[in-house]
Amino acid sequence: MVPACKPFPGASPSPLPETTPGAPLGVSDLQEEGKNAINSPMSPALADVHPEDTQLEENEERTMIDPTSKEDPKFKELVKVLLDWINDVLVEERIIVKQLEEDLYDGQVLQKLLEKLAGCKLNVAEVTQSEIGQKQKLQTVLEAVHDLLRPRGWALRWSVDSIHGKNLVAILHLLVSLAMHFRAPIRLPEHVTVQVVVVRKREGLLHSSHISEELTTTTEMMMGRFERDAFDTLFDHAPDKLSVVKKSLITFVNKHLNKLNLEVTELETQFADGVYLVLLMGLLEDYFVPLHNFYLTPESFDQKVHNVSFAFELMLDGGLKKPKARPEDVVNLDLKSTLRVLYNLFTKYKNME
Repeated sequence: MVPACKPFPGASPSPLPETTPGAPLGVSDLQEEGKNAINSPMSPALADVHPEDTQLEENEERTMIDPTSKEDPKFKELVKVLLDWINDVLVEERIIVKQLEEDLYDGQVLQKLLEKLAGCKLNVAEVTQSEIGQKQKLQTVLEAVHDLLRPRGWALRWSVDSIHGKNLVAILHLLVSLAMHFRAPIRLPEHVTVQVVVVRKREGLLHSSHISEELTTTTEMMMGRFERDAFDTLFDHAPDKLSVVKKSLITFVNKHLNKLNLEVTELETQFADGVYLVLLMGLLEDYFVPLHNFYLTPESFDQKVHNVSFAFELMLDGGLKKPKARPEDVVNLDLKSTLRVLYNLFTKYKNME
């Protein structure tokens, strides 16, 4: 039996943070003046601003990503990575998500995604057409999400209204948080920030402002890694020395892998399937690793993660500390993670004959 997701009593989704309004605008023509409010030097392109975005009720607020931010390569990469991840998770459900705000706003896909990730079953109607029904489903789904995320102390930067209102910033915040919590085997682009246009109607007047919204930080911070180390400093402040470190590590691993007529030229790619890591541990610890313990020719992502995880177990058995890297990061060609793993081996075995 599939366990039920546990919503916590009395929980209500947190609203998006408020921002300070700008100077009031005239209201002789609400739609035209709403467009004028958005038409600032920071937002020259209005192709994505629709009339309904400027027809507001009293105290209502609309937010939208500045069109120029949507063209940023990092933003596009973030959206693509999350889309691919959702579709991979839901492949058995035969669900294909093509556009985040259009496909996730009613709670149907979010329900399936959470159930698949958490291995649980939510007590909600499968299909809801009415706005009230959709919001009720979203409420249940988001309460379950909050139940998972609240112990981590993370800010919850979305609400039922923002998700149902197809607020892409809120949807991205939600998906990034889910990817972080469930340690998704993906690599989110770092330091993705967008400019957000905020339009609010107060006392019959429209107020507009721009805010900068940070969607991702660094991989280490997002995935809850340990404290910064020498490799963080190397990548951030001395990239010119990176080639020297890579050369030293290549020399070290080839000294041992050459015994099996194997040779490494690219650290980030040739260790990504875990095979060389497993074989290297056998050479360093002087034992034969039975072939049934790992995949000699891994094909799937899961098989590669299995290999790297198995190599990590061999490292622990050899008296090494648990690697700071995640197996998924090594498989995803994260050079910094691969260097950390190999340097850990280098410091212990560098004087071996």
